[in-house]
Amino acid sequence: MSAPIVTGLMAYGMSGRIFHAPFINTNPGFTLKAIVERHEKKAVNIYPDILSYNSIDELLNDDEIELIIVNTPSNLHFEHAMMAMKAGKHVLLEKPAAATSAEVKQLFDTARQLNKHLMVYQNRRYDSGFLSTKEVIESGRLGNLIEVTFRMDRYKAAIGVKSFKETKGVPAGGLVYDLGAHLIDNTIALFGRPLSFHKTTGIYREGSEVPDYFHYHLIYPNQLNVYLTSGLQIAGDTPGFWVNGTLGSFIKNRSDVQEAQLNKGMMPTNPAYGIEPAGNEGQLTIVTIDNEKRVETVPSVKGDYNQIFDAVYHTIRNNALYPVTEEHIAWQLELLEA
Repeated sequence: MSAPIVTGLMAYGMSGRIFHAPFINTNPGFTLKAIVERHEKKAVNIYPDILSYNSIDELLNDDEIELIIVNTPSNLHFEHAMMAMKAGKHVLLEKPAAATSAEVKQLFDTARQLNKHLMVYQNRRYDSGFLSTKEVIESGRLGNLIEVTFRMDRYKAAIGVKSFKETKGVPAGGLVYDLGAHLIDNTIALFGRPLSFHKTTGIYREGSEVPDYFHYHLIYPNQLNVYLTSGLQIAGDTPGFWVNGTLGSFIKNRSDVQEAQLNKGMMPTNPAYGIEPAGNEGQLTIVTIDNEKRVETVPSVKGDYNQIFDAVYHTIRNNALYPVTEEHIAWQLELLEA
């Protein structure tokens, strides 16, 4: 293995604490050197050797750092990714990559001009539920697919404290750019760019300035219909994954454990990491040759966000193709900004 990639984090809020620092710290392909903490210096309590800078400029002026993780508020992603690349750094950029297709194009054009790698962080490709669903679809056991439904629902009636997500007119705000980016990426990872789509949004929370509900209907070749839905006032349990084909159906709850484990301080090196508890298996219903229904449980695939960081390492050190491609992000933004 080549030398570890010296890495810096732009922020140490929930995203930095849960989704980035534990992996950069434990993956042998990286060295977690520094982080930006403008107020409280909390990272040192877990990472005693880390440098805590007071500003992004200090972080970008650290010549030893090769990779910057841009995990600041979504309305600042474009600006901060551009700053990092112009400072000579590779970038791992939180979703959404930007607010518009034009901005995404400018980001990737700049990366090519500066000979830097720009990689977008789409961790939900490595949730156990998505990996399990992908495995069933690719097995062919469902036959020709008729419809695929992906959902990510919450019940949060109160307006969130993160104003950049909740304020009308702030770029890349609202539920569509937040959870929609995950659902759209899941779909593109499986099926590519849709032939056409229809988008519906709504505002249901009292005092909300931004959409807190969305529904997409995506049309693919061979009459495949894909439905993506999310709402912030959905009280009941809804399956995260539901696939119907000509030979059977698969249904699975959205029960990935990684975020909860990381939030409690579990490191990705723990043998229990990413393994869903019993009772969360998917249900596969197959129609037999005798036209009878056979139901079986499908064990959950282990969730593993570390695959993202392995991909980042090989992209930077070996010039490998990063799995979330420029085309994937361009197609995603077409749907987000529609």
